[in-house]
Amino acid sequence: MNILVTGGCGYIGATVVRALNQQKGNKVVIVDDLSFGKQSRVEGTQVYQFDLARPDARRELNKIFYEHEIRFVIHFAARKQVGESVKSPEFYYQQNIGGFVNLLEAMKSSQVNQLVFSSSAAVYGMPEVTGLITESTPKKPINPYGETKLITEWMCKDAETAWGLKYVALRYFNAAGAAANDLGDDYALNLIPIVFKKLQENLRPIVFGHDYNTPDGTCVRDYIHVTDLADAHIKALKYLAFNGEHHAFNVGTGKGSSVMEVLHAIHDVTQIDFDPRLAARRPGDPDILVASNDLIRQEMDWQPKYDLRDIVQSAWDARAH
Repeated sequence: MNILVTGGCGYIGATVVRALNQQKGNKVVIVDDLSFGKQSRVEGTQVYQFDLARPDARRELNKIFYEHEIRFVIHFAARKQVGESVKSPEFYYQQNIGGFVNLLEAMKSSQVNQLVFSSSAAVYGMPEVTGLITESTPKKPINPYGETKLITEWMCKDAETAWGLKYVALRYFNAAGAAANDLGDDYALNLIPIVFKKLQENLRPIVFGHDYNTPDGTCVRDYIHVTDLADAHIKALKYLAFNGEHHAFNVGTGKGSSVMEVLHAIHDVTQIDFDPRLAARRPGDPDILVASNDLIRQEMDWQPKYDLRDIVQSAWDARAH
């Protein structure tokens, strides 16, 4: 398969690119503006450096589609910081929606009609459910980042109706861990790397909120190993090739871990003693967000292989590297 991966030098993108390159018969090409990505992660793979949202991106994409005979696209390229999206919603719409418009139009004109889209559990917002979140749970994003992900899903659906786009949207829950020591999450934007950074600086990790309606009072999330996430993308490409009927899939373990449970796992792995500082909860943080992964198990024969301990250990090993 000849595959274009947008954002393929980033944390998740590079993990998927490496997995694709390890399979015979795949030719992978990357577009990445390298604002967060690292080209060193994908040595040996052709990288075109430009911003998908810039005015001439469609022309550049059409050339790539033609020269490399691209048939599939995996779309990661997007801004993804919730707080930044609240402060700069115009920028997030320009980047995430504008960039995707350019990609869709280039795909249409180049007759490339198969897409795996990197969506997010942020499309659900603060769901009013007591159990696992399913794909049919109402989508009510509570920030511009989540809104751009949901709008992109709508755009995929409209393109399917208009000109026959075939797509799968993978709604990630909390991606974490590392597939290899050089593929770690280098930015302290998620819980585990944030805690590692605090420990490195000899500072106390902060727990935001300890009065949630959960067993230990801290919020519960579904942590999915990035290697399992990459496997979901591989299976999604095959699902598209065999005309799968469903479009949106949760990608999570189906098991939640509280913030305190994650901190305990970090202590067990690092053997560093620390006393977290308790702080007030942040607005917009639901008590529990855990995925039902029944649909992706049934339709793609996918299942997670790694647990929380594996996630923390691999992230710590990558950090030390």
